[in-house]
Amino acid sequence: MGDHHQSELKTMTLSTDRRSLFKLSLAGAASLAMPQIMVRAAHADVAQAGTEAPAFHRFKLGTFEVTTISDGIRVGDGPYPTFGANQQPEAVSELMAANFLPADRFANGFTPTLIHTGKDLVLFDTGLGEGARGGGLGKMRERLQASGYSPDDVTVVVITHFHPDHVGGLTEAGKPSFPKARYVMGKVEHDFWTAPERLSGPTAQVATLTKTKVAPLAKDATLIGDGEEVLPGITAMAAHGHTPGHMIFHVESAGKRLVLTADTANHYVASLQRPDWHVAFDLDKEQAAQSRGKVFDMIAADRVPFIGYHMPYPSLGYVEKMDVGYRYVPASYQFDL
Repeated sequence: MGDHHQSELKTMTLSTDRRSLFKLSLAGAASLAMPQIMVRAAHADVAQAGTEAPAFHRFKLGTFEVTTISDGIRVGDGPYPTFGANQQPEAVSELMAANFLPADRFANGFTPTLIHTGKDLVLFDTGLGEGARGGGLGKMRERLQASGYSPDDVTVVVITHFHPDHVGGLTEAGKPSFPKARYVMGKVEHDFWTAPERLSGPTAQVATLTKTKVAPLAKDATLIGDGEEVLPGITAMAAHGHTPGHMIFHVESAGKRLVLTADTANHYVASLQRPDWHVAFDLDKEQAAQSRGKVFDMIAADRVPFIGYHMPYPSLGYVEKMDVGYRYVPASYQFDL
């Protein structure tokens, strides 16, 4: 056989071998892929877990340990007219759209805060309590326990104001929820809601709840005012308007600062970007707007973090002052360093 024919035969054989190798490779890849496809198919019918994520968030502030606890989330219509009732509906819709939020629905969270000072375990507000259970709310008690503490561990309960989502958890089945705790609340707030005339008219609901939930404990409570100390490192500040005696709290430990703003702002966009917008929950709407400006001007200027009771969970963040209002900046890893 000539050299030419031998060369041609080698070429044909090599081509055949390559084709065979390619076919084998495809067959091998298919055989490898088949188990994966079958595995995926086998798992396709697994039900979604549907379990709730842990709803407490813990971080250090100096030597203090701070824990925010979600009492649950309520979804409803809005935010207009709950927020921005003194505005045109279109203005509220446009602001929501600019912030990637729907115009016709909003979620309202509730976040009590727990601070361990090294000596005392201090709970700020108690959530909605037993009356709200069954609807995804009133979860503070069980989540307190999930966080590693029991109701018996709480030594001080501080009430920022007397609205139902803050005092509802004070008692369980008519008994104190935190049997070993002492109570601290604002004197102005206490005197307003316990006055007999509040039991009729638009104040009747909160005054009635105050009579059943707060009054039995208030006889042993410490009533404080603006600038008074709860414990070393925890100081009350007046921020009236949401209610007549609404209080916020300045917390400081080892040079680190935090402000618990309670209900000074109730929506991270509507109340912060537009602090002058009226909020349905505010008893004195103009005074509440003035308090928002005063409090968040301070927080923005000092660049300190804050916990807002109705901010998006875990309810911890900062604000940056803008031409109008403030931009909410959620905390990320600042407290992990």
